[in-house]
Amino acid sequence: MSCRSRGPPRQRAFMSAAERTLPHDARHASNFRPTAETLALLREKARFVRLETIRLIEVAKVGHYSSVFSAAEIFAALYYDVMDITHGDPRRPDRDRFLMGKGHAAVGLFPILAELGYIDRETLDNYTRLGNPLGDHPDMRKVPGIDFSSGSIGHALSAGLGMALGGRMQDRAFNVFVMLGDGEMQEGQVWEAAISAAHHKASNLVAIVDRNGFQLDGAVDDVMGIEPLDEKWRAFGWEVHTVDGHDLDALTTLLRQVKADEGRTRPCCIIARTLKGKGVSYMETEPGWHLGYLDPSDAARAVEEIMNRTI
Repeated sequence: MSCRSRGPPRQRAFMSAAERTLPHDARHASNFRPTAETLALLREKARFVRLETIRLIEVAKVGHYSSVFSAAEIFAALYYDVMDITHGDPRRPDRDRFLMGKGHAAVGLFPILAELGYIDRETLDNYTRLGNPLGDHPDMRKVPGIDFSSGSIGHALSAGLGMALGGRMQDRAFNVFVMLGDGEMQEGQVWEAAISAAHHKASNLVAIVDRNGFQLDGAVDDVMGIEPLDEKWRAFGWEVHTVDGHDLDALTTLLRQVKADEGRTRPCCIIARTLKGKGVSYMETEPGWHLGYLDPSDAARAVEEIMNRTI
């Protein structure tokens, strides 16, 4: 039994008038492709995420640049197109939920929450300072719009499954999106949640794996190999898709298709192939930027690249 078909579809938070109705019975990806206008907006929002990440880490003096940069397009597609959320109302019961396993990328999400009116913009300016609710990882008790606190890696999919099943029990039609790091695939609890989600036919649960290839200790597959990742998720009973996580056209089209598929009876996993540090050339080739701090000259170079590059 799925909650997917219950209740009327809701309008997404940031959508052009021409795109407010999508054909749920469409069979081809072309029916779900975003317009040029929407793609331009999403590219600008991904750029915004990267630039704000640099600005906020300047306040904190240390942070996770490259982990955010690999996920910037995922943030943009979800929050400015795909998810059913409402500006200024982070607690609407029927809203879509978003959880981060890789919670250290929260510095890229906080500016979006400010744009949505969930937190004051002034709160960003004192990011991580004493008494400020915004930390290196998100805290659902302190930050409106955060659906699950993170810190210890590996718990988000379990919590997301609980929310998905809770929505079903309450006869609500929301979707739950969980973004996971590829290093997080080494956590046993992820796979316990995966097999449980398939068993319970949690069709309103979508896992997005940010497959950027690196974790804190180095290359993911050197630390502990996780391939063939698609076959593993499929063997656990999930519908699986692979996409270029920086191709906003392909990524948004796929997410729209997945969200609109009312006939799916299984949870869905999207493996987003990404590049850690995407958008700043010296971060793309140096895994050490998982955690660091930019001196003024490096920061200026990074900002210039982000402003001038077309991802």
